[in-house]
Amino acid sequence: MSNKIKQRIKMVLSVVAVLVISIYIGFNLSSKNAVAETDMKDIMVYKSPTCGCCKKWVSHLRKEGFTVKTKNYRDMKPIKKTLGVQSQFQSCHTAKVGKYFIEGHVSASDIKKLLKEKPDIKGLTVPGMPMGSPGMEGHRKDKYDVLAIDKNDNATVYTKH
Repeated sequence: MSNKIKQRIKMVLSVVAVLVISIYIGFNLSSKNAVAETDMKDIMVYKSPTCGCCKKWVSHLRKEGFTVKTKNYRDMKPIKKTLGVQSQFQSCHTAKVGKYFIEGHVSASDIKKLLKEKPDIKGLTVPGMPMGSPGMEGHRKDKYDVLAIDKNDNATVYTKH
């Protein structure tokens, strides 16, 4: 075999090796990103076993692509305390997604925005139970704010509805 042919074979093998390695690395990176994205869609909801709006809110999250697990509690105060939800920000149900708490009738779109932006906060809340919020659909739609709660328990408006 001539030197020219040997050089061409080496070059072709080098190109093939680079392509195989690139495809392998690309596959591994996309798999890791898919797992991370999937993990961020897992949400744990703590709720009363008899609350209808809590069940509707869970259905809202599932329709929007979240994987939801629920735990029923008759007394929600210990859960809220453990997750750091102050009394002035409380509603009926409390959830945990990633490092954040979600309190009350926060929309799936706001939770997705939170997970995309990853702000340095404790969580989001919709205090009370405003009519027209997810899980509280009915004959009217009240205006309400979703609040971001920072590490010092200060609230700022995250979104307006």
